[in-house]
Amino acid sequence: MKTCTLNDFMQELKPWLDKDHIRKAELDAEGHFVVHFLDGMKNVYHIDDCNEQQIKDTIAQLKKLGISVDE
Repeated sequence: MKTCTLNDFMQELKPWLDKDHIRKAELDAEGHFVVHFLDGMKNVYHIDDCNEQQIKDTIAQLKKLGISVDE
C-alpha cells in the first residue's frame, strides 16, 4: 500500500486514467483506493490529505472517464 496525497494519487494515475488501462477502481472497507489494471496488477493507495467530499469528487472524475468504480 502506498500513502500519498490526493494530488500525488491523481498525478501517478494520470497516464493510465482510461478504461483501456484500468479495469476498475474501488474503495475498500478501510477507505483505501484500490485500482485494478487490465494486466492483472493491483495498487492500493491510502490518501491522507482529503475529506469525504474530495474522495467523492475523485470517484466522479473516474466515472466520467469510463472507469468502473465500486463504492
